[in-house]
Amino acid sequence: MIFTAENILMIGSILIFSSILISKTGYRFGIPTLLLFLIVGMCFGSDGLGLQFNSASDAQFIGMMALSIILFSGGMDTKYNEIKPILTPGIILSTAGVLLTTLLTGIFYISDWNRTNIELTLLSSLLLAATMSSTDSASVFNLLRSQRMNLKQNLRPMLELESGSNDPMAYMLTIVLIQ
Repeated sequence: MIFTAENILMIGSILIFSSILISKTGYRFGIPTLLLFLIVGMCFGSDGLGLQFNSASDAQFIGMMALSIILFSGGMDTKYNEIKPILTPGIILSTAGVLLTTLLTGIFYISDWNRTNIELTLLSSLLLAATMSSTDSASVFNLLRSQRMNLKQNLRPMLELESGSNDPMAYMLTIVLIQ
């Protein structure tokens, strides 16, 4: 398929329409919406309808735009009045928690990979751990809002604040470990 403006608009509108249907269906039956989106992506991809996409720079641009929209919409739904009482513990959790997760996961990587034939240095394992140490804020926002979870006291705003603010620490750790 040749990607012209008309084809891109048609495919985009079909994907948006299917995403609306999927999100409503997933919400009604309690199925995680992110799982349903993965299935739709596989159905529209090269193994499903056969859409081939070979431009790495275009894929990076589309991914960055989608990530920006996801993070922006999740963060804009958080009310400042809800997170104001737990601002200090939330920021400590999002920085120290990511650092602790990176350290513990990095040590686990070394101990786990030593049993196989793959050898990782401490720096390599810490770099792998830093790239995955922050939580996915979009999925946390989605789960907290769609499942109507009744969490005790200030736990819901704490989770929203932590998941929305832990990416800078993970980013900084990744940059430091690459250097």
